Amino acid sequence: MKLQAIALENFRNIALQEVRPKGCGVFFLGPNGQGKTNLLEALAYASILRSFRGGGPDALIRHGEKEAALRLELDHEVLGRTEVGIRIRPGGRSATCDGEPVRRLGEMLGRFPTVVLASGDILLVRGGPALRRRFLDLVLSSADHGYLAALQRYHRCLQERNAWLKGDRPRPGDAVAAAFEAQLIPAALAVTRKRKAGLVRLEASLGPLHLRFSPGVGPVGLRFLPDVAAETEEAYRELLEKSFERDRILRATRRGPHRDDFAFEIDGRPADEIASEGQQRGLVVALRFAELACLREATGIIPLILADDVLGELDPRRRALFWENLPGEAQVLATGTALPEGGLPAGHRLFEVREGRFEPANG
Repeated sequence: MKLQAIALENFRNIALQEVRPKGCGVFFLGPNGQGKTNLLEALAYASILRSFRGGGPDALIRHGEKEAALRLELDHEVLGRTEVGIRIRPGGRSATCDGEPVRRLGEMLGRFPTVVLASGDILLVRGGPALRRRFLDLVLSSADHGYLAALQRYHRCLQERNAWLKGDRPRPGDAVAAAFEAQLIPAALAVTRKRKAGLVRLEASLGPLHLRFSPGVGPVGLRFLPDVAAETEEAYRELLEKSFERDRILRATRRGPHRDDFAFEIDGRPADEIASEGQQRGLVVALRFAELACLREATGIIPLILADDVLGELDPRRRALFWENLPGEAQVLATGTALPEGGLPAGHRLFEVREGRFEPANG
């Protein structure tokens, strides 16, 4: 997939701009706080209809304006030349694809994939489980709509069970409990199975990529840490019965895929304990490249690579390796406060960014 143009109106600090990459890559150069990240955020938003920086729609609308709008022109492996439009209003958003309304988030996931590299990615190694679950959920939902459906069913059932636990005198084994379990347990088992299989696929791509960024360090692994090890409905039902009294007191379901995790390992040991900061940063860059490979294999679409000032966090050797290992057919849009050592790769266009304005600097 290649971006031909993006138009932004009242998106964060960008009043009205159109950017046309015209090539295999673009580098947005400028001081911090000028709008470089905002443009990458807009591109990623068109992929998942949410911000990779967190926060709701209101934060995306330029101060003093009522709504924001995005329009993307793409050359797409499946759809051909296509146009995506998004309008963002306080409390919500709407999207169209070639003029047709997009009804559900699931219609966008995997259709216009992006891979975002950001300095905060190191928290995937050293941060909390919620960050790793969110990463895995987005990758698997984009690659497999069956996973997204199972995940949505599970969270819907989980919310209903938690509401029941907050009610008057919930009892284990009654008709209400059985009704919840009949839906929750199959969804939970499906989510767990698909997460385990997804991590196996990511690990297979990650291993060779990691060796390029950290030669002599490894092998690298992704160890799944499911909160519930049960593999059958009967075993899962027994676990819910055993934990019911605690759930009732706490008024929430304490066990399940919503507490899953996975760990990065190097030579079978925790990467967050034994890897240097440089090795950890190289590891997450390799992980993002593995994400791209998995999405490409699953969808037949080459994602856009959005590198948000991540190169400034890498040492010179790994910065060079980043450019050397970019998939040749992928389009990369990168930001930075300084140009890469040795200048831009051939075919890359340069834009200078200041106060929400993007000016081509090399033709």
